[in-house]
Amino acid sequence: MIQQQTYLNVADNSGARKLMCLRVLGTGNRRYGGIGDQVIAVVKDALPNQAVKKSDIVKAVIVRTRHSLRRESGMSIRFDDNAAVIINPDGNPRGTRVFGPIARELRDRNYTKIVSLAPEVI
Repeated sequence: MIQQQTYLNVADNSGARKLMCLRVLGTGNRRYGGIGDQVIAVVKDALPNQAVKKSDIVKAVIVRTRHSLRRESGMSIRFDDNAAVIINPDGNPRGTRVFGPIARELRDRNYTKIVSLAPEVI
């Protein structure tokens, strides 16, 4: 469960290292976001000489959460960290690589480009 002020690792090579969630996007006044939800975040840590700079406001998709996710088959899945991938306004990732495993639920949310870049889909 990702909410305001939550720090997220960045799972791509866009240049950012850490994000802080400002708002979970969705219908109404959503408090928490899960895997596949979009957030608006601020870059808190970034690599030098990259496209994304510190204090930039970006849109990102949550790809991993420490809170367990319950699947319809009854299986529960949980990751070691909270992570997100920075996206463009049209929904494509800004980076060219995605690091670490991502959840299969992103394919259902039509983030097929992120799924195809990921090394492992769980």
